[in-house]
Amino acid sequence: MKPATAAKKLGIYLPATPESFQSSALTRAEFQELQSNPPEWLVELRLAGPHPRDVVARKLGVSASGLARAGITEALTTAEITALLQAPPEWLVKERATQAAVRAENARVNEARAAKAARPTD
Repeated sequence: MKPATAAKKLGIYLPATPESFQSSALTRAEFQELQSNPPEWLVELRLAGPHPRDVVARKLGVSASGLARAGITEALTTAEITALLQAPPEWLVKERATQAAVRAENARVNEARAAKAARPTD
């Protein structure tokens, strides 16, 4: 497996990984070993970051598009994410509201589909 694929599956930011990880492909067994018995660098990356955009978006409760609209293009550390959550800027409040509205609409649509599917047909 390519390093970029492995990093994505592990939820880590590839440029922050050791050179040995970035420069060589992993076998399935090596990948499973990283998952079951992570080395210190992997544990530290997962805890402190920097984190990839999808992880940053999830931790902030916004979409990746919301990060882009806010101009957040670089990876953020856990400390930076925590600081944003403790004193949310206007863009974060707006994007979290947008994300909540999208989730509510998706739930409404799913309920409507379930209700329609549950109706008896003639």
